Amino acid sequence: MAFNHLPAATHDALGPLSVMPVTHSMPMARNHRPSRLPASGDNRPSPSMVLDRLTAGAGRAARITHTEHLPPRAGRHAVWPDRIRAEVISAIQQAGIEHPWAHQAEAAEHALDGESVVIATGTASGKSLAYLAPVLSTLLDGSEAPNGRGTTALYLAPTKALAADQRRGVKDLAGPLGNAVRPSVYDGDTPVEEREWVRQYANYVLTNPDMLHRGILPSHPRWASFLRSLRYVVIDECHTYRGVFGSHVAQVLRRLRRVCARYGADPVFLLASATAAEPALAAGRLTGLPVTEVADDASPRGELVFALWEPPLTELHGEKGAPVRRTATAETADLLTDLTVQGVRSVAFVRSRRAAELIALIAQERLAAVDHSLSRRVAAYRGGYLPEERRALERALHSGELLGLAATTALELGIDVSGLDAVLIAGYPGTRASLWQQAGRAGRSGQGALAILIARDDPLDTFLVHHPEALFQQPVESTVLDPDNPYVLAPHLCAAAAELPLTEDDLALFGPATPDLLPQLVTAGLLRKRAAGWYWTRRERAADLADIRGEGGSPVQIVEAATGRLLGTVDEAASHTAVHDGAVHLHQGRSYLVKRLDLADSVALVEEADPPYSTTARDTTAISVLETDTEIPWGDGRLCYGSVEVTNQVVSFLRRRLITGEVLGETKLDLPPRTLRTRAVWWTVTEDQLDAARVNPEQLGGALHAAEHASIGMLPLFATCDRWDIGGVSVPLHPDTLLPTVFVYDGQPGGAGFAERAFQTAREWLTATREAIASCECDAGCPSCIQSPKCGNGNDPLHKRGAVRLLTELLRGAPDALAAAGALPGPTTSPEAATQPVGPPAT
Repeated sequence: MAFNHLPAATHDALGPLSVMPVTHSMPMARNHRPSRLPASGDNRPSPSMVLDRLTAGAGRAARITHTEHLPPRAGRHAVWPDRIRAEVISAIQQAGIEHPWAHQAEAAEHALDGESVVIATGTASGKSLAYLAPVLSTLLDGSEAPNGRGTTALYLAPTKALAADQRRGVKDLAGPLGNAVRPSVYDGDTPVEEREWVRQYANYVLTNPDMLHRGILPSHPRWASFLRSLRYVVIDECHTYRGVFGSHVAQVLRRLRRVCARYGADPVFLLASATAAEPALAAGRLTGLPVTEVADDASPRGELVFALWEPPLTELHGEKGAPVRRTATAETADLLTDLTVQGVRSVAFVRSRRAAELIALIAQERLAAVDHSLSRRVAAYRGGYLPEERRALERALHSGELLGLAATTALELGIDVSGLDAVLIAGYPGTRASLWQQAGRAGRSGQGALAILIARDDPLDTFLVHHPEALFQQPVESTVLDPDNPYVLAPHLCAAAAELPLTEDDLALFGPATPDLLPQLVTAGLLRKRAAGWYWTRRERAADLADIRGEGGSPVQIVEAATGRLLGTVDEAASHTAVHDGAVHLHQGRSYLVKRLDLADSVALVEEADPPYSTTARDTTAISVLETDTEIPWGDGRLCYGSVEVTNQVVSFLRRRLITGEVLGETKLDLPPRTLRTRAVWWTVTEDQLDAARVNPEQLGGALHAAEHASIGMLPLFATCDRWDIGGVSVPLHPDTLLPTVFVYDGQPGGAGFAERAFQTAREWLTATREAIASCECDAGCPSCIQSPKCGNGNDPLHKRGAVRLLTELLRGAPDALAAAGALPGPTTSPEAATQPVGPPAT
């Protein structure tokens, strides 16, 4: 596959960079005194120099829309609490850490006092050590018990890779303690023969919420000795537990607390989070407990240079003749290639598995033309790999064998990749919290770092690179989750009843919606009410009712048709869009074409191929209003929030030329529709408002459609979601409202809190939407403002100017605040809906 997308001598403008080895330790000052500012290595180029060299190529400097310089910051030391055992402090000192940062000591003090605590400080601020010090000290105490396991601790990570990485770190740190600390990973990759040893002898078990939900809690009698001694539960990267996934994890933790109480344990929860708004509130909502907040980051920070990069317009034209920008994928591949040639250790974060594979493939081909050995020093890292592939990549990262990596968010979550010099972010990751989490992966030993956000051809990305204040002058978002969502709560009540019969005393633990749901579960035949409580009555595993990641069924296996080799898996909910017939699937740098998607057997058969294009699925959507919970007047129109039913169907896919994104053609598909009951925000306009906006009937459909697309693109700025987590529908005359209406809905059963957030911030959200459309330099609409990559109607009709006038008129009647609307009531639903099929959100 040839990628001749770089002009000749692109690399010639870049001088060789000499990168010094990076150590894991930090320079430490005397106790209670500020440390000196972190310094770059003597021969390490400054971040500004690296950026200057990257922009020295023809036309590249004009792609930088803004550069933010964050100065270095000195650290503040403290002393460990005197209750931390001397052996643990000695082990920490042997790791090169003489004194803790002030926030580490403060968090350890709370943990030792038996207070649940959330540590919400920046990336590489030492959060792991903050919770490990009290945990290791307590485990050392427990090792002196007659059975050698008087205390235990449980560690939860959102990904297997992070748990494996943390085990390595704990094993190294606790090495001087001998066998007193026995860390072990217990997840789906753990061999069966090792699992019994973990249950009986490990005192620090590292797992994930999925294994806790499906493996540990349903078989809690086999874990009785471990749970009886459970002192601490560590929840790492807790800011990732948002939306429906976070709501499920919140209920799994309540089930854990209930089972622990059965064995006489009352563990303290230690949570680690990236910098977030109201971390104590979010952690309390997640655990159901009061949580103390430690958010004053006392660690030192090197200089960070953060550049916003907008790819240039090309001579190509997209749908309806719209101008096309060079893709963020192509720009990122170029930059990763340049950085690798110069020896700059870098990671490129991308939004999708396919993009990770494609960027690595392009970079490898370009590097092979420069130096064949360099092509082996770039790779892709994503979910869906087989366990042995993931472990090999993680080893290569730690050894320094890899210089450049194209990674999905599987790598974002805290894995210790020390010594990175630069981070490339291909497209806004959806939240400011995630943006800073990714940017913080460079400079993890205190040296200076470079971060570049490369904008996609997307309304939100375009808005952000031209409005840097929205990134650099705004606080990070609050974490949104709703444990009382009945679609989430109902299956967990069943799982809890299967673990131990539910009693009246349990109702408060699971939340205020529980008393109303239990009779419905009894009526549905899922639970039986007896004098002593509620019992699970079926032979099936109750835990199987709850798919905590909202993936909607068994994963689809991707199998090479000629050999029968399993290449990987894809979530069932995503299979209609990712591995439909004719889809291009990338795996480990190789391209495959899907020959057949067998939904009945959950298998996608593929064959190796070398197509010069990528594929993008398109869908259509219909929506009906089930119940309007809240509505307020917006001038003559209305802003509403409530329950809806969405019917979605993938109908076709586009073939786009690699690198340029040029549309080559569209192919129809015949896939079954999928139904979703969820929560939505919608707004209506009246005929008088249309007249005032000068939107005539011929323009109305295009104006509504354009406003819908842009508003979906802008919502991630106000709610902790991705545009692929939400969907929308616009109708010139909707049968339920009898008015022109635009809907934006959550892409999960029962809702995820995103539409509710949209309702609460509607004035700001739609104002930003209007500004994003109006400020775009195109004439009639483009992917940077009103075109959507997943529009099942082929982005037709769209009317850019009509959308601006319509939103202007709508906002003219917007109330100053929505607080007067009061609390938003929850939906009424049936428990059986918890297992209904889910389709991907539409546009």
